[in-house]
Amino acid sequence: MNTLAPEASAASADRLKLTEIFLSLQGEARSIGWPTVFVRLTGCPLRCTYCDTAYAFHGGQWWEIDSILAEVARHGARHVCVTGGEPLAQKRCIGLLKRLCDAGYDVSLETSGAIDIADVDTRVSRIVDIKTPGSGELHRNHWANIAQLTPHDQVKFVICSREDYDWAKSVLAEHALASRCDVLFSPSFTQISPRELADWIVADRLPVRFQLQLHKILWDDEPGR
Repeated sequence: MNTLAPEASAASADRLKLTEIFLSLQGEARSIGWPTVFVRLTGCPLRCTYCDTAYAFHGGQWWEIDSILAEVARHGARHVCVTGGEPLAQKRCIGLLKRLCDAGYDVSLETSGAIDIADVDTRVSRIVDIKTPGSGELHRNHWANIAQLTPHDQVKFVICSREDYDWAKSVLAEHALASRCDVLFSPSFTQISPRELADWIVADRLPVRFQLQLHKILWDDEPGR
């Protein structure tokens, strides 16, 4: 169930606009399967063709960071994922991430890769998309982020076609991504079959992790799950 706080004071400088906070299982990336509190920030400057969270583009409510921390604690999980939308589009997201780390949570950040990640607390596992041609947002990739990656981070490619796969394979090699961090290849949910992508990865012996989105298998991508 989604939980929203009363709108914070307009005078507050320590607040973020949120679409929802909820407890579910992490559906992808390194911590897949763990009970996780999701903090979904509102707004995104990108419009990827395969976006499954367009409901977070607009609306939302203002939350004080202290109230966010209190709501996260209420759910009683060790893992917290800050997501969107594009969470880094709100500058105060940096402070929220630090506060979550200081509180002892295992924190991950899902980001589009279009915004500089340099200021994100290094205790956070930064899950950085690299936008493929099929996303429609290839030109938004902030390539300088690659130099910021550590083994604690993860890179994700959403593959929409064979052309996307070949392009991602070339980026993987050009930037030696597998030597920097975990690399995830995920099939675009409605555009290619999971088996097709899996077969390509195996045939090419790519040093990447194939992933399916667990939440879509379990709950058919129901918001707030």
